[in-house]
Amino acid sequence: MPHFVYRITKYDPADRDEHGHYIGLEEPTSDHGAVEEAYLQAVAAFAAGAGIDRLAIREPQIAGVAHFGLEPAMEGHGLGGLFPSDLSGFHDGAEISLSVGLELVRAMLRGNGAWCRLEAEDTFAVHVGWDQYLYVSGDKLCESALAHTRALGLFPERLQASPYEADFDEPGVQRPADEDFWARLRWSVATRQAVVLEEGYVDSASRWHRLTENTLDAVRAKLTPRAKLTVWPDLSADVDTVLATLPAEGPVELVWEDGNGAVTSTIADETEYRALAVQVAGARAAVALPLDVDSRHPLFTAVLPDSDGVLRARWRTEQTPSDRNWAFLKTLRRGQIVTGVVTAIADFGVTFVDIGGFTAMINIPELSWRPIDHPTDVVTVGQEISARVLDVDMVRERVPLSLKALQADPMPQLMQQVGQVVTGVVTKLVPFGAFVRVEDREDGFEGLVHNTELAEEPVANPEDVIRVGDLLTVKILDVDPTRRRITLSHLQALAHGGP
Repeated sequence: MPHFVYRITKYDPADRDEHGHYIGLEEPTSDHGAVEEAYLQAVAAFAAGAGIDRLAIREPQIAGVAHFGLEPAMEGHGLGGLFPSDLSGFHDGAEISLSVGLELVRAMLRGNGAWCRLEAEDTFAVHVGWDQYLYVSGDKLCESALAHTRALGLFPERLQASPYEADFDEPGVQRPADEDFWARLRWSVATRQAVVLEEGYVDSASRWHRLTENTLDAVRAKLTPRAKLTVWPDLSADVDTVLATLPAEGPVELVWEDGNGAVTSTIADETEYRALAVQVAGARAAVALPLDVDSRHPLFTAVLPDSDGVLRARWRTEQTPSDRNWAFLKTLRRGQIVTGVVTAIADFGVTFVDIGGFTAMINIPELSWRPIDHPTDVVTVGQEISARVLDVDMVRERVPLSLKALQADPMPQLMQQVGQVVTGVVTKLVPFGAFVRVEDREDGFEGLVHNTELAEEPVANPEDVIRVGDLLTVKILDVDPTRRRITLSHLQALAHGGP
């Protein structure tokens, strides 16, 4: 990290009050003047002293129509001539020459709307602040650059840190747009849960894409490096209703797809609704999104990593519930033992378990090795349980658990009884035979006595010779713990001397 940080200004430190506020006569702007050139020469001197000839753009942003300079606003947020009109090349991580970097500093000094940090790895940085304050950081003390800056009529002051240093110490982990993200997006598009992708190519500006299964890959290939991605539900085809239900007051963001398939957004308030209706005439679909972060409900978000898969972008997206699920799922692995609380038992037999704020599920076959009629035979709502993770499905955000995986399977013990004769209760009759419980317990294992093993005479219907609830003596012929099958014979039990 840079060890030396200087604030470079045209403001004489002697002209400050006891609170550090400037009280001199210098104006806070100096467009196209000698002072501006002095700033650029000072940056060039510090870069030369640090051996820097290339810089990286970090956290670029544009500020809409804002303009604070003395001269007319420059084209393209001050970037005209430096970058194309679509701002391609002006993105996080883009490497530029020092000469282009100096022109970016010029544009930022003029307050035309574009801003970014300029850095060279961890060795050099340039930040432009409000009112002609400039901050230069480096890992080398450049006495010649300091002397040159003073000779230019500027005042370099040593600081502990730049107030514009990147600070992204927010809780949680930023979700990368990795293969798990794209698999989830593809599944969401296929199931019509998500169709619109917002591409934040710089801070405060977005491009919008309405996705299909056929266009997703093409859109992905054209995204701006390190872009912030936000996934939304589909637009509404009822554009008239969207316009009719715009809020009575306050700004709103309207996103619409025009007749040519292009997706656009704009911010408008109640004074602009009439013009907005004209602007979106002929639109195929639209949606109105509130500007308040807490009222916007995207499905999930991510930031594009670099081509090597490493996420180097420092900016963060507003976490959605899905993003928080993703962060939790990344901590799980197959075979892991987790502890949770049973929150619900569905009528269709699935048990839902809260494991650290995420709802996992246990299908009824995974509750017990023994046969059960309903999950309530094993668990109750509110009960704390431990279970093994069977899988972590990042696409569908599902975690199936197994309660029985932490228990010993009792069926192999029955294998030791193969060949023995036991008496059990007939529990069920089926067209091809009868099921008999071979253990003296309510949840005991059941085996099948095929019709051919029920009596010496041919049996067409088991009901002709046996009833549910009858006691039947059987011989255990086979126990297959893998297929969960027990084969029994009443005939062989009789031959063995059974009743």
